[in-house]
Amino acid sequence: MARGRSPGYDDQREMILRHAAELFARSGYPATSMNEVAEACGLSKPTLYHYFRDKYNLLVHIADGHVSRLQALVEEVEARGLAPEPRLRELIHRFVEEYAEAQHAHRVLTEDVRFLKEEDRDRILGKERAVVSAFASALAQMRPDTEAAGLSKALTMLLFGMINWMFTWLKPDGELNYETMAPIVADLFFGGVPAVSMPALDSLRSRRA
Repeated sequence: MARGRSPGYDDQREMILRHAAELFARSGYPATSMNEVAEACGLSKPTLYHYFRDKYNLLVHIADGHVSRLQALVEEVEARGLAPEPRLRELIHRFVEEYAEAQHAHRVLTEDVRFLKEEDRDRILGKERAVVSAFASALAQMRPDTEAAGLSKALTMLLFGMINWMFTWLKPDGELNYETMAPIVADLFFGGVPAVSMPALDSLRSRRA
């Protein structure tokens, strides 16, 4: 008869992933050892291996878990059936708030994805592309000429530039926090989008040719 998992098994796994993500984000995946992960978690190495078979397994779970949570946020917002602008605003708010708790995991996703095996990398980046596509779709519905000019994804990536790297300067114990900054990011983006002039279509076509 197979032995069941202890009541705290999932919580212990999440604790390990949090510590591993922080170590990977700070020192890089290649430079971090399982000994360091075990020490940061207050666990013995045999206990650590009971939860994760190796360092690569940790990397996959951190990156996949993070982007899967982002996907779930998109699905929750999409299910509300909001109009394009409120939908995009809600996505911005939810993502900024999520990053407040997932700074290290996000750094791992952006910087250590190159260490993933092709199959894992393709799966995880596929989820990431789906997330970006949801933002770009809401933007294109709000302002269709961005799609016609081939700019909806580019503008979306500029938006992610604001969201993704906020953790490099916004301090957890500072005067500003993510809850305060979320509507500011949305206002800044929406205040600027109407001012964007679309390039002439003939000019774009000639560059693509």
